[in-house]
Amino acid sequence: MTILPIKPAEDASPEALRAFLAGCQARASADGQPVLASISLVVPALDPLAVLEAIFDPAEPHFYAERPSLATALAGAEIALSTTASGPGRFDAVQRFIDATLARTIAVGDVNAPFGGPHFFTSFSFFDEVESGEAFPAAHVFVPRWQVARAGEVTTAVANIVVEPGSDLDALTARVWRAHGKFARFEHPEPAPCAPPPAPLEFRQEEAGDYRAAVSRGLARIAAGEFQKIVLARAIDLTANRPLHPLTVLNGLRERFPDCYAFSAALGRGPSFIGASPERLVRVSRGVIETEALAGSARRGTGANEDAALAAALLRSEKDLREHRHVIGSITRRIEPLGVRLTYPETPALRKLANVQHLHTPMTGPLPDGVRLLDLLAVLHPTPAVGGTPREAAVARIRELEGFPRGLYAGAIGWLNSRGGGEFFVGLRSALVESSRARVYAGAGIVAGSEPEREFAETDLKFQALLAALRS
Repeated sequence: MTILPIKPAEDASPEALRAFLAGCQARASADGQPVLASISLVVPALDPLAVLEAIFDPAEPHFYAERPSLATALAGAEIALSTTASGPGRFDAVQRFIDATLARTIAVGDVNAPFGGPHFFTSFSFFDEVESGEAFPAAHVFVPRWQVARAGEVTTAVANIVVEPGSDLDALTARVWRAHGKFARFEHPEPAPCAPPPAPLEFRQEEAGDYRAAVSRGLARIAAGEFQKIVLARAIDLTANRPLHPLTVLNGLRERFPDCYAFSAALGRGPSFIGASPERLVRVSRGVIETEALAGSARRGTGANEDAALAAALLRSEKDLREHRHVIGSITRRIEPLGVRLTYPETPALRKLANVQHLHTPMTGPLPDGVRLLDLLAVLHPTPAVGGTPREAAVARIRELEGFPRGLYAGAIGWLNSRGGGEFFVGLRSALVESSRARVYAGAGIVAGSEPEREFAETDLKFQALLAALRS
């Protein structure tokens, strides 16, 4: 990526913008291929989700990710550049797209501000290949036309423009200048005049498959020695009596679960994939890798005494500790061939969420030279926390046992920046939402000693987050 020492904030005029775009067009003409012009500006404080909701267009792709407890949020919409991929090589294909894009990117402005410069919003489905008719491809990555992000007290807006040798510079200038004015002085729409409240939401609910039977079949295969653990998901289809707004549901999730990743991804056709995931898959920042093991769970108590008793029982549960060790062992084995050495506590701690608590072990280590975030993702995804152990044997049976397509459920959702950093989380506690329909997902790890009725109850517990947000 070429970074020019141009300060758009110091010479904010249509004439200066057109001159910059003309320089990009000259480069495009010389190279015979389009150039991505990226303009970053620190702007007055904004809530990225409020911005996305204010200009939401169901016909346009968007991406949103937030950790409310860390005061970070990132939103983008419309596509400047994108690609899709499938198969075992999908991570490499996305990396090649990123490299090729950055090689022809010219960036100006507050590129080094938090979330400055072009970002690549990416989703990988659970499986390398998706089934016919699924809503999302096996891999999708796009650079948005506009992006707004908050990191603490700093809000950064980014405009990304594809400039071709024959582009109409006057039209591009006018479009970007309008966007600059909007984000520099963003005003949220006035609330609608008081109107009668909508009819209470009512849902018709239908189970997708027989979860208890799937668990029983999985346990039989464990007993036969086919694998030690398999993670089986459950899906519920809901039909509401009126349309659902995915970002309204998302706002409810981020309010209820501030320690989770609140997220939404949409292609501009079909449903939005939304959720509140408790699980980081991998993060790379300033040469440091962060990942975690999150496996083994119990409900929260109705009072402090019951909650503490449930937590203590979880910390000494042989079944849950064994499941947790499977995850830690798999992560370390898969990442070590890349030269990565992770450090982590000897015993797990508790990760307490509003309705459930998990065994949690954070894992960190230095990023070796020549290793990139997508290299890590390619070997880590899917982890045993969402697939099983051994991974290949367990994952090979999931489609057969579950009986419905996972799509992005338990997939890898996240972003990468132009400096090699980024963050991916697991698409858990999630739902596909479109008009008045939603499919919600939850899963549980099945090991020797699991009981179908208990695992069904665990998924019920995990469903509560989304069902409450959908009904609010």
